[in-house]
Amino acid sequence: MSSPTPTDNINLSKRLADFPTLPDALDYAAQGETGFNFYSSRGDLEHVLPFAKLSARAKAAALNLVGGGVVPGDRVALLAETAPAFLVAFFACQYAGAIPVPMPTPVAFGRRDAYVDQIRNQITSSGSRMVITPEGFLPFVEDATNGLDLLLIGTLNDLTALPKGDSLKSGGPDDLCYLQYSSGSTRFPKGVAVSHTNLMVNCAAMNKAVGNASGERAVSWLPFYHDMGLVGFMLGCLTSQTTVDYLSTEDFARRPLTWLRLISDNKGTMSYGPSFGYELCSRRFASSSATAPDLDLSSWRVAGIGGEMIKPLVMRGFDDVFRPCGFSNRSFNASYGLAECVLGVSFSTPGTGMILDHISKQELGDNHRAIPVEDDGSGVGRTFVACGRIIAGHTVEIRDEYGRAMAEREIGRVFFDGPSVMRGYYGDQEATDACIHDGWLDTGDLGYFIGDELVIVGRSKDMMIVNGRNYWPQDIEWTVERMEGMRSGDAAAFTLEQDDGGEKPTILVQCRPSAADVRDAIAAEVRARVQDQVGLACDVILVPPRTLPKTSSGKLARGKAKASFLTGDLQPLAPSA
Repeated sequence: MSSPTPTDNINLSKRLADFPTLPDALDYAAQGETGFNFYSSRGDLEHVLPFAKLSARAKAAALNLVGGGVVPGDRVALLAETAPAFLVAFFACQYAGAIPVPMPTPVAFGRRDAYVDQIRNQITSSGSRMVITPEGFLPFVEDATNGLDLLLIGTLNDLTALPKGDSLKSGGPDDLCYLQYSSGSTRFPKGVAVSHTNLMVNCAAMNKAVGNASGERAVSWLPFYHDMGLVGFMLGCLTSQTTVDYLSTEDFARRPLTWLRLISDNKGTMSYGPSFGYELCSRRFASSSATAPDLDLSSWRVAGIGGEMIKPLVMRGFDDVFRPCGFSNRSFNASYGLAECVLGVSFSTPGTGMILDHISKQELGDNHRAIPVEDDGSGVGRTFVACGRIIAGHTVEIRDEYGRAMAEREIGRVFFDGPSVMRGYYGDQEATDACIHDGWLDTGDLGYFIGDELVIVGRSKDMMIVNGRNYWPQDIEWTVERMEGMRSGDAAAFTLEQDDGGEKPTILVQCRPSAADVRDAIAAEVRARVQDQVGLACDVILVPPRTLPKTSSGKLARGKAKASFLTGDLQPLAPSA
């Protein structure tokens, strides 16, 4: 059996994304021995892809792209399976000057027709000329591309069977590098257009923020069709010549402790995930028969948290379970980012752990101020996690509804400025103009500063306004998720417009028990807890398990849940007699 690529190169100096373009970065990394490794759900090494081999295979496939009729600037849609074939196709596009468009795989969706509609919309809105897919997903792609005039619909093998072109012409620093569709894209998808310069600047800043140096080894289960997986643990690592050990997202969901096993066995130093990934590990271990995890997590220097609102109780629970394995809570590294800024906006200082801020709920809701209160269990406060300092060379301002900059601990909209800001939404100038003003990106998020630490409190569009007071749906959802038998993603809170113009606070709650009396008791407990802890009387609607929609990254898709409920696609459980 082959061995995984080494942690460090022998005769190649480490460089942190100081390259003009992505092909330049891969050409440099190909001079060393590091690369990408792919593991099974049980932790068995299945594929080894050194950067040198990736470069050679990608250049060969790039000639097939040219021979197949692709010209610089053409878009090529790629189903982003966690496998070497996706990476070869992605970098083939780079060498040919084409623009890859990573798309989610069918396992990220519940219904076939919803998935087919999703990728068809992304293919057509991007104007892709080809679609490259793993063979097992070809039937989905054929349905999605029915009637479309494309150069090729097939696998990487089908691509490499095409005639070869004569020469390659890759893009320049100001050309587009790839299109990243946001995880919430549905009927009106928006592709984030990222240039080579956007990417390199953000990768360099992120690598510096986490202190990437010799001896670093990354481990990831994050999907390649999401910005954390694509940029954070593929492009960001390649542009710093960092070896990565991969576990597919689907295999992580089946066997989450394999993630930790890879960190333990390979002495991984950097790995990120949303809060729910850490929670899944804790819950899976708690349900196992083992008395102590047979793991050594002492090498895990940067245990990143991002991709969703950070849940302190979940992270504390993970620390409690895995501290005996050498895990240190000082490794927790909270961050904030979004695809419209390539990925990273702010990072905590490595080795400091989570910085918690417990603030008054009343001041938060009524006066938009983050006023500290004692965390005495009284329920009058809410705890947030600081997401660190803004990356080098960039600026964040907190602004009020009139666009004026706000002071420390005043809560407003988060605006971001710097060379990482996207070129725009591909082919959608109206959407671009709606969020970029004089070079500043309106992130749509709400936050505040504590000194130079950025704190995110939620999405402005998700805010629930009831009787003139602001409520954050995360408060309600976290209250439900902390109930016995509940899990992350089991609740979706929003308001429903009424005929009289008012809004009714509503919670959809996934319910697993089938007995009517148990269901009634669950609904009653949810109502009581939310009333007691959040101070809001809500309509509680129980829905079947595994029916609340999620984004491609596994987060609750609150907006989709509401829309599906209103259209009748998401049906409540029948009430008890």
